[in-house]
Amino acid sequence: MGLIDFILNLAGLLLWLNWRSLHLDPLARRTPATLVGTLRPAAPRRWRNWQLLAGLGLLLLLRSAFYWDIGSTVSWTPTLDLGVVALAFRSDSFPAGISLRATTLFSLLSFGHVLLVFYFWLLVLESLNRRNAEPDAVQKILRLHLGRMARWPWPVQLLLPLLLTAALWVAIHPLLVSIGVLNRAGSLAHLAEQGLLVGGGLVLTLKYLLPVILLLHLIVSYVYLGTSPLWDFISSTARNLLRPVQALRYGKLDLAPLAGILLILLALHWLPNYVLRKLLEKNLTLWPQ
Repeated sequence: MGLIDFILNLAGLLLWLNWRSLHLDPLARRTPATLVGTLRPAAPRRWRNWQLLAGLGLLLLLRSAFYWDIGSTVSWTPTLDLGVVALAFRSDSFPAGISLRATTLFSLLSFGHVLLVFYFWLLVLESLNRRNAEPDAVQKILRLHLGRMARWPWPVQLLLPLLLTAALWVAIHPLLVSIGVLNRAGSLAHLAEQGLLVGGGLVLTLKYLLPVILLLHLIVSYVYLGTSPLWDFISSTARNLLRPVQALRYGKLDLAPLAGILLILLALHWLPNYVLRKLLEKNLTLWPQ
């Protein structure tokens, strides 16, 4: 079920990006007073803005009903992993252990988390490549999707998603408490601390992005895969990311990508898990109650 939820989240993300792309299309925003405004697309538009958004909303609602039916039948518990905490959407007050309200909230939050992670990754990639003298084709597309955020200072680009996630956590906390997913926070300070921890969990998701970029850079450095704007973007991003360890290159032997992968996994995977395991052994927790 976790794989099904992931695939449906990707489908929802594609619907969202298609909806955003319609707004980024210069022919879709043409005005008669400009040269572009006199142009017409060669092919008829297949989708309208409202259809894509309606499809996304329908997907999220239908899968919540599917999760409720499956969860009630096979005793499956929807779980949302936020890096520092995992939310189990199950309530003992219902005979089947799960309610339609809980699965609906899970469906919305699961997609919302994927959307936040996706835009956080875009902001990280933009911050890494902002010093490039001439942005390549892929970076131009990223900047189009980011809009005004692409021109913000890099500290704001990286901190804003974390603070936004913390604010959303504070906003949805009453809903999570009402369906029995969480216990009410002991104080407003504890609630704010929980939000900051959840926001910091976005940083941990980079362990799924940055090592893949470095691995692909390592492959295209030694294997010719043809010319592509994607390979150029990956190589440029990897070089900017590896500046602290660029001295690990000896002639044609470049150990910097491997060192970067190990350091990222150490900082974002092994070290957090080690700290949590040690706290668990002492019956301690980072999570404010």
